[in-house]
Amino acid sequence: MKPLSRLHLKPEMVLRIIADALMINIAFLFALAARFIYKVVFESAVSNSDVYNLIFWSYLKAYSKGTWLLTLICLVFFYFNGFYTYGRVYNGRYKALIVAQAVSLGYLLFGFLLYFFSGGLPAARGVWVLAWLVSLCLLVAARLWSRLWRNLVRSEHDLVIQPQKRKAHSVLVIGGAGYIGSALLPKLLDKGYRVRLLDLLLYGTEPIENVLRRPHVEVMQADFRQVDKVVEAVKDMDAVVHLGAIVGDPACALDKELTIEVNLMATRMIAEVAKASSVNRFIFASTCSVYGASKEILNEYSSLKPVSLYARSKIASERVLMRMATASFAPTCLRFSTIYGLSGRTRFDLVVNLLTAKGVVDGLITVIDGDQWRPFLHVDDAALAVLKALEAPLPLVRNQLFNVGSNDQNYTIQQVGEIIHELLPTAKLVCSGYGADSRNYRVDFSKIRKTLGFVPQWTIREGVQQVIKVLKSGEVKDYRDAKYSNVKFLTEEGRSRISCVNGWANRLIEQTASDYAVLAKAAGV
Repeated sequence: MKPLSRLHLKPEMVLRIIADALMINIAFLFALAARFIYKVVFESAVSNSDVYNLIFWSYLKAYSKGTWLLTLICLVFFYFNGFYTYGRVYNGRYKALIVAQAVSLGYLLFGFLLYFFSGGLPAARGVWVLAWLVSLCLLVAARLWSRLWRNLVRSEHDLVIQPQKRKAHSVLVIGGAGYIGSALLPKLLDKGYRVRLLDLLLYGTEPIENVLRRPHVEVMQADFRQVDKVVEAVKDMDAVVHLGAIVGDPACALDKELTIEVNLMATRMIAEVAKASSVNRFIFASTCSVYGASKEILNEYSSLKPVSLYARSKIASERVLMRMATASFAPTCLRFSTIYGLSGRTRFDLVVNLLTAKGVVDGLITVIDGDQWRPFLHVDDAALAVLKALEAPLPLVRNQLFNVGSNDQNYTIQQVGEIIHELLPTAKLVCSGYGADSRNYRVDFSKIRKTLGFVPQWTIREGVQQVIKVLKSGEVKDYRDAKYSNVKFLTEEGRSRISCVNGWANRLIEQTASDYAVLAKAAGV
């Protein structure tokens, strides 16, 4: 036990000590008053004011003689039982028992000292028993009420001041009829979310046909660049999942102005509307293409070396979102690996699906840049990652970047071709040297696995088998159709919705390119 001379009393501790001292004295006074009333009413033979005065002064003398010692003994016991230092035992589940024990020991020691050193108690035994009971009730009730009050305040704080800590129930999915979005919508509905979809539906409603008639889903066909439509869509939503973008290097390269408008300017506008509407969860679809070209295994803290407008637009969007972050607006950026597999709106302009389709239909698996590394991820697992981020406790995902994939699905393009060839042995595997794509990166996915418990459920082999099945069954009639390719669709359908691009977006894109050019030069790349 600490010597009293070395006790460190903080201001809040002093206030608690004073409060406890008052409760002990109140209990003592209450016991004396109760005893006085009982004695006057039931034990006095005559109504004599002199007798009443005599009794009153004897009890006042008893109070003055005993209260200081009782208070001091109890406070010492309280201190060393952790009442003011919040010791482990006092903070445990048996707090009330600890309080009762300390009060009882204090009264027992007080009674012992008075009885053996002062020749007896200065008041009737019943007074001390009643004082002990009242002290016990007051001190235990004060502790329990304090705990109850803190819980009530915390609950109110969570419900009113910090709604961002609650689990989302209503989710706006922007671009939800696309490759990842059409895989995500069924998962959200199966989990009981109310889902609102904002999409221009460039590919019609076929990609989301399986959810259109389900309850708790609402479809808004509109351009997410229109601020009035976004304001309408965000209303009453708890979270926003922004998947809308022009995706892929070739598609973005078709029109720089349109890419910047759709991928960057719209992202900032949507985030500003969400933030102003008190939407705290904002999940943004980024890409591992931001890493560009590197011989090292890259994590979320690695240098970025974008080699395309698509990658730079995503980096710029990440920067915008992170700068907007506040205590009540928490963006989460998911850097997806190269996607493969089937969803409502399957793409055949991505390497795994494309090589598989060529192997099935053309009998030829043509591998270009075979020694380049890529991380791969099934589209269903991409949707699972979004769901994981949406359901995670907010402190885990607030203002965080996550690489989305798995360490065992980092492959070279040559290895992907060999896996497909194993499953299509009649097709010919051809390696045709080098192409224009300079990307080459392997990625570490430890963070999302450790933080969110994300483990992909699909392998490339299973994804290839899935694609082979739909091609051979005729479910996909022509993988060359424009609807399966972002760049073909934009080329053939035209780009008629180009609007004026604000200067800030161009400057940020150029700054991003300049920053990483300087880094590349410094690194001797």
